[in-house]
Amino acid sequence: MAVTGTETFEALTLGLGGEIFAIDANSVHEILDIVPQTEVPGAPPLVGHLINVRGKVVPLADLRIRFGMERTPPTIDTRIVVVEILLDDEPTVVGLLADKVHEVTGIAGASIEDTPDIGMRWNPDLIKGIGKRGDDFIVIPDIVRIFTTH
Repeated sequence: MAVTGTETFEALTLGLGGEIFAIDANSVHEILDIVPQTEVPGAPPLVGHLINVRGKVVPLADLRIRFGMERTPPTIDTRIVVVEILLDDEPTVVGLLADKVHEVTGIAGASIEDTPDIGMRWNPDLIKGIGKRGDDFIVIPDIVRIFTTH
């Protein structure tokens, strides 16, 4: 994690499969209601659909697939978080499905811990760290690794 004990990580918190995840708020372009999706035959399940975002074709990722969660149909709270990340040193815009978007919040660097080696239900290589806010644990995924490791 690149955040030190005295710094604060500005994060957009979102719900996914009953867990709270946090992504870098600075990478977020916009948050959309569910929009029509076009299935891409033969594409990897993680990014099996495309969406139109202001005239640009954007891959839509379902992070549930990478975290081994059950896929569920969209609800009234489902959102698409449009982010820009660096993949192979190229800025890439991707939509991330979220069950619910909560808020932008600061997570103190001192409250972020490394991913435990045991007791995790997800691949620890996909997690930057675990934050704590109040009594809640917040999973901080490594968005770039989610798209670059198999």
